[in-house]
Amino acid sequence: MENRAIPLRTPLDVEAAWTAFERRDRAADGRFVVAVKTTGIYCRPSCAARRPRREHVAFYPDPDGARAAGYRACLRCQPDTVTRDRRAVAEAIAAIEAADEAPALSDLAERVGYAPHHFHRLFKRATGVTPAAYARACRAVRAAQALSHEMSITQALYEAGYAGPSRFYAESEHRLGMAPGQWRRGGEGATIDWAVAPTPLGPLLIAITTRGLARIAFEPDEKALIAAFPAATVRAATGETLRRLAQVVAEADLADPQLPEAVRRTAFIEAVSRRWLAPMTKA
Repeated sequence: MENRAIPLRTPLDVEAAWTAFERRDRAADGRFVVAVKTTGIYCRPSCAARRPRREHVAFYPDPDGARAAGYRACLRCQPDTVTRDRRAVAEAIAAIEAADEAPALSDLAERVGYAPHHFHRLFKRATGVTPAAYARACRAVRAAQALSHEMSITQALYEAGYAGPSRFYAESEHRLGMAPGQWRRGGEGATIDWAVAPTPLGPLLIAITTRGLARIAFEPDEKALIAAFPAATVRAATGETLRRLAQVVAEADLADPQLPEAVRRTAFIEAVSRRWLAPMTKA
């Protein structure tokens, strides 16, 4: 998916802003507002209303500037809520990352002052994944880190935040691409195909087995992969496997460019992972 965020500067790049407004670019929401002279209102760039003529439009860096110029907020797209929405998503992400176990959606929504259904939709629009999926991504990272340390698999799964062994083993085959013990032994007996795909967030390495994902990380080459799995057969992906990997990466959604890069990378990795694993996890 193309990252269409525009690098607006001070003063605003008016032509870039107009282009974003014309295509209703959600990535530009919160970066400026669009004031319509004929109606006296200001909107988000992504507002669904019919586009006015270019000469009837003015751009402001924020709602305060538009209000000072005499414009009022659009009741349809509610541009004043963008900052509040972003803060709510950022607070929820911080809560998820800090929690030992994934917080319930109702608890997250109550924490940030939204109805659960609305916040679920808001979070997914901002990050490209659901709150539950983002929590699984954080847990998968913790599990891999814990398994890399000198502790038992049981200790590792509780350290990662799993409530018990059943959930860990249900997910680990696909999330590790092999049995946890095999993963800890450097991929003993496994065959791993890998590819590096270009993304707007940097080169993404994806390493797969017939059972799932052995590694997915923002890395430029296979060096770390080989170091992590010295006992496995590691080979470059080819043919249909390579084509499908490229397609999965291309179709994954990108998070709001206003979020921290680490958050955007975590969300993107989870979006790619879920797309790749979907056929394997269907009942």
